[in-house]
Amino acid sequence: MTDRRRFLKASVLGMSSPILAWAGRLTATTSARMPAASTARVVSTWDFGVAANQAAWAILGKGGHALDAVEAGARVPESDLKNHSVGKGGYPDRDGHVTLDASIMDFDGSCGAVAAIEHIEHPISVARRVMERTPHVLLVGEGALQFALEQGFKKQNLLTPDADKAWHEWQKTAHYQPSINSEVRDYGNGTDKGRDMPGGANNHDTIGMLAIDARGRMSGACTTSGMAWKMRGRVGDSPIIGAGLYVDGEVGGATSTGVGEEVIRNAGSFLVVELMRQGRSPHEACKEAVMRIVRKRREASKTIQVGFLAMNRAGEVGAYAIQHGFSYAVCDAKKQDALIPSQSVYTTSYS
Repeated sequence: MTDRRRFLKASVLGMSSPILAWAGRLTATTSARMPAASTARVVSTWDFGVAANQAAWAILGKGGHALDAVEAGARVPESDLKNHSVGKGGYPDRDGHVTLDASIMDFDGSCGAVAAIEHIEHPISVARRVMERTPHVLLVGEGALQFALEQGFKKQNLLTPDADKAWHEWQKTAHYQPSINSEVRDYGNGTDKGRDMPGGANNHDTIGMLAIDARGRMSGACTTSGMAWKMRGRVGDSPIIGAGLYVDGEVGGATSTGVGEEVIRNAGSFLVVELMRQGRSPHEACKEAVMRIVRKRREASKTIQVGFLAMNRAGEVGAYAIQHGFSYAVCDAKKQDALIPSQSVYTTSYS
């Protein structure tokens, strides 16, 4: 037994040098692949991304961390009572409950998310706490609320008077049927005039944000109140890492907006990042991801909206959508309020 122990000890000691050398090479290689210092930039989905970008830029412009920037930016629409697809002003599900989803991800793969959380104004900040203070990635429902309250977040009623009024108007013609997209078929004021395409310009359900700081670190955030009048318990792509949001500091990041079910089916944001890893530009990667959805669901694609927004580690930005009307906001040292229309598969406006 003594001889066997000596043999094992000698073997381990003999192996230590090559193992340490390999670890050193791995560290050097990983460091070499990390982005070098670059020009800071933040991008986000839709027109309300302009105000969100400016809040993020208040941090990025001073040399701050991209992670802090995307959290600060996402909190802006979460507090905007006029925004009925994100945060406190969001429209409820068909049972009158406002439930929120959010995710956040850093350049090194660290991530956190919450889904179907109620009574908390800033789910993006709860998602960051999940990332930093738990061994988990995703907390949902009552468990997510319990964790938020333990972390010091305040419980409040998120159903605003405007959202409550819109919900009661919708109930006049709503048909409670557990079928796909029936929750948005009568979106708006309960009349044909108020109806809108799922994921469309007046029923986009997400703000997705990507930022790269002066040190080349990229982070992303995604937050939503989900589709108006959704079925109780429905969760879309926004809190799903790899669907609504994905960031890889060696390559870039991507986020999505629109009908989350279609994004989840294709692991959309992860797909966009992997296509960029293979050499596609952000625009090319977003377009290919959109076309995969269209090829698989050609008829359905004519009546829904999905859009992707991406930025690579060099700060190049691109986007693509199924329907005309998707736009994205770009903010950097040169211009803080740029709003750019995305190219799309179909060119007829639905707005």
